[in-house]
Amino acid sequence: MARIAGVNIPTNKRVVISLRYIYGIGPKHAEQICEQVGIPAERRVNQLTDDEVMKLREVVDRDYRVEGDLRREVAMNIKRLMDMACYRGLRHRRGLPVRGQRTHTNARTRKGKAVAIAGKKKVTK
Repeated sequence: MARIAGVNIPTNKRVVISLRYIYGIGPKHAEQICEQVGIPAERRVNQLTDDEVMKLREVVDRDYRVEGDLRREVAMNIKRLMDMACYRGLRHRRGLPVRGQRTHTNARTRKGKAVAIAGKKKVTK
């Protein structure tokens, strides 16, 4: 099992796909990394040599901000917005959608499970 940037990447998948398991590396960056190291797109992780794994590890550590550093940076950016008390920071603080989505309906991912309002029973005659 190859370990890159503190993440165990899956061994039976292609290198381009398994690099995406690292936080901060998407499809575009994964392809760029494979080009830099010189690994063909169809190669699988379990077919890599130790030398190729070392090259992958060096390229990721040297050229990309991933995992802990990136998570810390994102958290600090959100904290900065909240400390400034700007509109986006207030939305983060209240747990509401930040990017202008509607909240009258939907937005359940950010708002949490819907709470029923008490005292609204139907009166039957």
